[in-house]
Amino acid sequence: MNNYLIPLFILIVLGINGALCGESKNSDSDTTHKKYEMATFAGGCFWCMQQPFDQLEGVISTAVGYTGGNVENPAYEDVYSGRTGHAEAIEIWYDPSLISYASLLQVFWRNIDPTAMNRQFADVGSQYRTAIFYHTEEQKNLAESSKKELEKSGKFNKPIVTEIVPASAFYKAEEYHQKYYEKNQTQYNRYKYGSGRERYLKEKWEKDAK
Repeated sequence: MNNYLIPLFILIVLGINGALCGESKNSDSDTTHKKYEMATFAGGCFWCMQQPFDQLEGVISTAVGYTGGNVENPAYEDVYSGRTGHAEAIEIWYDPSLISYASLLQVFWRNIDPTAMNRQFADVGSQYRTAIFYHTEEQKNLAESSKKELEKSGKFNKPIVTEIVPASAFYKAEEYHQKYYEKNQTQYNRYKYGSGRERYLKEKWEKDAK
């Protein structure tokens, strides 16, 4: 390489490195997502679990999917069969400065029957089990405390069987399942009522809501 080309070569290399560093810095500059935290719950049919959380202030986004199983990238048909070990679940990103994990737990408990083993209302099978998938030790402790408080409340005359287990891989469900309550309102409302979920939740919690 000619001597006069060496400085030019160095400048080009430095320029490329600077550009790459700049690109990396720019991609990291939008770090707002770092202040958000994740919560994952299973409460039976995930169609009915998304709406209650979507309407909460402080919830940034939600997605329904499959977790807790032993098969990678399962499809709905796989999970529906009950052979993959997954539970239908909801993944929630939330801003802890606006809503606490404890508040999310309260909403979770008020939208399930925590005494039903491997089923929720009309849906039967381990894929419809209820579970809290914790991401941190703090979430684990809060979940266990909230479960104990619910047990002591006398609200239920049967044992609470909702699992509290470590979070594992979460696989987002097919797009037609996302925000099903918006895309197919008539069918969603018919299912929620027909499954017995709506009636049960009203009878169990409407007095407390007044």
